[in-house]
Amino acid sequence: MDPALLRERELFKKRALSNPAVEKRQATSDSGSHKKKKPKVDKESSSGSKHNAESSNGNFNIKTSSGYKFGCLAKIVNYMKTRHQNGDTHCLTLEEILDETKLLDISMKQKQWLMTEALVNNPKIDVRDGTYGFKPKYNLKDKKALLRLLDKHDQLGLGGVLLDDVEEGLPNSAKAIKALGDQIIFVTRPDKKKILFYNDKHCQFVVDEEFQKLWRSVPVDSIDEEKIDEYLKKQGISSMQETGPKKVLPVQKRKKQGGQRKRHFKTHNHHLAGVLEDYSDGVPVKK
Repeated sequence: MDPALLRERELFKKRALSNPAVEKRQATSDSGSHKKKKPKVDKESSSGSKHNAESSNGNFNIKTSSGYKFGCLAKIVNYMKTRHQNGDTHCLTLEEILDETKLLDISMKQKQWLMTEALVNNPKIDVRDGTYGFKPKYNLKDKKALLRLLDKHDQLGLGGVLLDDVEEGLPNSAKAIKALGDQIIFVTRPDKKKILFYNDKHCQFVVDEEFQKLWRSVPVDSIDEEKIDEYLKKQGISSMQETGPKKVLPVQKRKKQGGQRKRHFKTHNHHLAGVLEDYSDGVPVKK
């Protein structure tokens, strides 16, 4: 190899080793990467603060949503029902209700909605001079009021009273029903709901055997319930109203007509019946 080229090669190596340009570039790239990572951390921290702010705004939006409003209304109605069942039947102001249900953080707009729309129009809330109480289906004060209600239903042929309605309107209902004992008859419906009937002991008498035979000898198989009800009304007797669940008749499906309908095609050229000739077998040979 040429000695001059070897000398130049050695000088080039020395210059390259003495020049720290490559090391400085690596250092700057490393420092640059560190600088780039720092803003990412800042972004994450800033995004975290933004997320917290959004979550706080989200809570505010939840509290002002319609679902939250109706949830507050349901909580108030359930609370008023529970306190009525426990014997606290006196009315409360809206502020007292909100205090006892721990709903003091609702906005003025929601309070206005409760006062002017929600509580006033609710069928289970009784409004009296700016105060609110629970309004059950049957407002019963004690066991005597329950017995009078059942007796009235029995006399008018209205049937029994649902146990759920009694428990809703009678404070400490379980204790009152237990105290009445055999003056009440329980009947369980097919949907497992219990109905209370008045046990009229004056109707507990021995029926003569001949009368029983006459009663059983009258055929009613050919008479449906509507005709029996109509006959009783003509005789001035009111029949007991049905309190059980109504049976839903199954929808009858339409039967599909068997077989496919024959299609009728229109025929044309009737006026040329004697003129046209059939060439399906080929051209006829002239004689």
